[in-house]
Amino acid sequence: MDELQHFLSKIILGNSVGDYLIVLGALVTTLSLNAFLSHRISDALFKLITKRNTTLDKDTLYKLIAKPLRNIIALLVLFVCTSHLEYPASWDIAPKSEFGLRLVIHRAYLSVLILSFTWACLKFAEFLGLMLMAKAELTESKSDDQLIPFMIEILKVLVVTFGIFFLMGAAFKVDIGALIAGLGIGGLALALAAKESLENLLASFVIFFDKPFVIGDLVQVNGVVGTVEKIGFRSTRIRTLEKSYLTLPNRQMIDNTLDNLSMRTFRRVSFNIGVEYGTSEQQLKAIVTEIQKFIDEHPNTNQDGEIHFMEFGASSLDIMVLYFIDTMDYSIFLRIKEEVNFEIMRIVKRNNADFAFPTQTIHLAKS
Repeated sequence: MDELQHFLSKIILGNSVGDYLIVLGALVTTLSLNAFLSHRISDALFKLITKRNTTLDKDTLYKLIAKPLRNIIALLVLFVCTSHLEYPASWDIAPKSEFGLRLVIHRAYLSVLILSFTWACLKFAEFLGLMLMAKAELTESKSDDQLIPFMIEILKVLVVTFGIFFLMGAAFKVDIGALIAGLGIGGLALALAAKESLENLLASFVIFFDKPFVIGDLVQVNGVVGTVEKIGFRSTRIRTLEKSYLTLPNRQMIDNTLDNLSMRTFRRVSFNIGVEYGTSEQQLKAIVTEIQKFIDEHPNTNQDGEIHFMEFGASSLDIMVLYFIDTMDYSIFLRIKEEVNFEIMRIVKRNNADFAFPTQTIHLAKS
């Protein structure tokens, strides 16, 4: 027993063997229980911010913040354990108030701890976004689907900003008040340098409050047609009809003429058909009347359809067909348009007429 006490009290590099064993035991225990502790903390956070009707489970939160939580726990325990250890007096290390090994280690530790905490906050904000989006999907309004990602991005920017300020103030002893005042002086130069980014940021607020379009709308801008999938700080993401993923600056979305195709009540169809010049007046009138009747009585077209014999073409008698289909679904629009086209073919054939194609008649003079 005396030998054990003698061994534990033996001084190595300014600390006893017992002190080293206590630190080692605490670290091993913490590392062994780190996953358990981080899981319990995430469970407590989950119960704090969610209700039973949420569609997300607590494992989703744990997967997001598990690593930063484990880092924070390990760093805190490491600090508590190592604070009981002393550097050897023979090293003559300067105190933390002066530049030296103590100061470098202390600031490095604070930097890693603050960065880990900021990382955890970012992941927590991401979980909040997932939770709110899950609830927003249960509502019919698209405004919340658009607003929530934008607000989460603002929250992340604030988290990073405060994290940087806290890091500079706590770890590097920077005077934050003086720094903010200095930013006020250099703000004009910064604003001029980031003029385009600021314009896009202001444009994003215009989009959110004026609502020329929301997520899910089919829009046409700058010759591009596609569905809005995301609206961010700087840009709007559009999935085009060719299924490519296009990014447009928000400033372009409000400065250029934008056609919100989803706000249309009908899709317009307009074209001409040409029948042969041998078609009689009675046949032509019957074709126009029957097409007009079919368009008027079709369940998916409105009463504004116009069918008229328009003009004498170069090689055909031209009939104008104009009508509107009451759907925004492009697939349904194509199906109804095809249905109308087939019926027009049947009407022309039923009246013993035929479609014209470009022809020329050459008269040869007799000598």
